[in-house]
Amino acid sequence: MSPRARILVIVGAATALAAGTTVALAVITSNDKGGAAKKATPLQGVPPLAFDLGVRVDPEARALRRAERLYAKRKRAAAGRIFARYDSPAANVGAAFAAWPDDSLAEVERLAREQPGDSLVQLHLGYARLWAGDGAGAAAAWQKAAAAEPDSPSAQRADDALHPSFPPGEPLFVPSFQPPAAIDRLSPPRQLAFLARNAARTDAHAKLLYGLALQRLGNRLSAQRQYDAAARVDPGDPETQVAAAVARFDKSRPAAAFSRLGPLTRRFPRAATVRFHLGLLLLWLARAQPGSLAEGKRQLRLAQKEEPDSSLAREANQLLAGLENVQTR
Repeated sequence: MSPRARILVIVGAATALAAGTTVALAVITSNDKGGAAKKATPLQGVPPLAFDLGVRVDPEARALRRAERLYAKRKRAAAGRIFARYDSPAANVGAAFAAWPDDSLAEVERLAREQPGDSLVQLHLGYARLWAGDGAGAAAAWQKAAAAEPDSPSAQRADDALHPSFPPGEPLFVPSFQPPAAIDRLSPPRQLAFLARNAARTDAHAKLLYGLALQRLGNRLSAQRQYDAAARVDPGDPETQVAAAVARFDKSRPAAAFSRLGPLTRRFPRAATVRFHLGLLLLWLARAQPGSLAEGKRQLRLAQKEEPDSSLAREANQLLAGLENVQTR
């Protein structure tokens, strides 16, 4: 893996983060009018696997990633042999799915009864129930997954499934500055440790970068704590205030983010970061609230105007180019 690729795995420089909104654009233009949890008939194929391996590089994590790739390529027997070597929740779920349909649903139901507080198991129970045609049961499992370990990627994926009118994932904070050059030479686990050490100091930008790494890894609550700490360290920096606002985006309560971000347009009227992130969050609402798309575009253009030579202006330009001719229903 190249040094640049390693940076993108964890920190995600601004130019890479537009990929997150590429997902948003795909959802905006989607023709899906229902939502997974509303389907009432068995689905074709096999349910998806989505593990929470983060930056782990231990032998089991490497094996599970390989098995997950094999599963995605429809090589389920080979994947199942790898899953059978281990006894972790992820491996047990993988083994059950690799044998789909057989007694897979019953096996995942058993795992979920034994581990009710494991979001990964509950998430996959939802997938299994959905593929078996039980949409209501799937939604119930996803609600448990979202509540059990809310600071986990599985909780976020469950939240995605419960809110099909939104893009998957969450809007990420996009810094206007680059990570330290020293991070180029580090592997993802060491990169994360480096960012954590830097964030332990009273450096607002270091806390923002660590928060972004956590956010990209699906640890939403931990990321919010870092962003909030940065906002306390440097309350006059619009980037710290924006990050703390963006971290509060909740698909059940989008107002939690907008109520903090909107007033920043008056407090920092010339800051591109405020306009950029306001536009970004509005794009996230575009399917649920179609009128948000036009306003989101307007905010992105204001970001370009305020700081035309900035990295955020380039990001805004990329987003606007991708949004040409896009309309919501």
